[in-house]
Amino acid sequence: MHRNSRIFVAGHKGMVGRALTRELQEQGFEQLILRSRSELDLRNQAQVLAMLRDERPDFIVVAAAKVGGILANNTLRADFITENLGIALNLIYGAHQADVSRLLFLGSSCIYPRECRQPMAEEYLMTGPLEPTNSPYAMAKLAGISLCDAYRAQHGRQYFSVMPTNLFGPHDNFDLSSSHVLPALLRKAHEAKMSHASTLEVWGSGVPRREFLFVDDLAKACVFLMHHDDPPSLVNVGYGEDVSIRALAELVAQVVGFKGALRFDASKPDGMPRKLLNSHRIRELGWRPTVNLEDGIRRTYDFFLSSLQG
Repeated sequence: MHRNSRIFVAGHKGMVGRALTRELQEQGFEQLILRSRSELDLRNQAQVLAMLRDERPDFIVVAAAKVGGILANNTLRADFITENLGIALNLIYGAHQADVSRLLFLGSSCIYPRECRQPMAEEYLMTGPLEPTNSPYAMAKLAGISLCDAYRAQHGRQYFSVMPTNLFGPHDNFDLSSSHVLPALLRKAHEAKMSHASTLEVWGSGVPRREFLFVDDLAKACVFLMHHDDPPSLVNVGYGEDVSIRALAELVAQVVGFKGALRFDASKPDGMPRKLLNSHRIRELGWRPTVNLEDGIRRTYDFFLSSLQG
């Protein structure tokens, strides 16, 4: 990949897409192709193919997706599988039709089996049943990975997939009806602090364990892999350590300054018991994360506070 490479970042308005765009710009890539949802509907195959044939990118990064937490995934099941299948198919098929030889597809650690052996290595994919609460989203992401593998095998395309662990950072989704656990906890802790509440409710038992990666570290990992002439077809990207939801809630409360008690609602779903990625493959190539969990939470909380003022 060269500094004058034309790179289409699909989903540049999202948390991951923004971080990728920032990282590419900081590394001197100036020919970025960016389209907002109003300019290009990624669910529309004809629009996508026409744009790709017109712009002729050298590289496509598929950071666009419909995402959400347990509540959104479990209740909007048809929306999650339909939109994510469409985005994956239109961009990967479109890339091939427009003769784009290189593409990075972003998946998710939630595509691993619910009872997956820990830490989860790339070869454990599709070795058991999925977590029921997010299986439609996971199936769409699995289809995207399979599309990349198929075009790589049949047509020699350098299409590859990156599986990030749970991400967080600036421009995260803090809407309690659709957010993931960490931004949801940040907002709830802030609101509890401001209202002088005595307790903070946390969904689930607090027992499940999760691994978290600051989004800027993922962006660096993706660009790192994009520089490789022949990256592996599937690469996990994680921090390397996990924490219980209870420990996460305690850390969030500490960062926010909430002094009350935590109350765990065990009637709410826990999701997968544990999600820790085996990131040995990318670490062997030379990449390491740089932002620890507490620092990342502080930076995310600072962004949340600034968004309230803006």
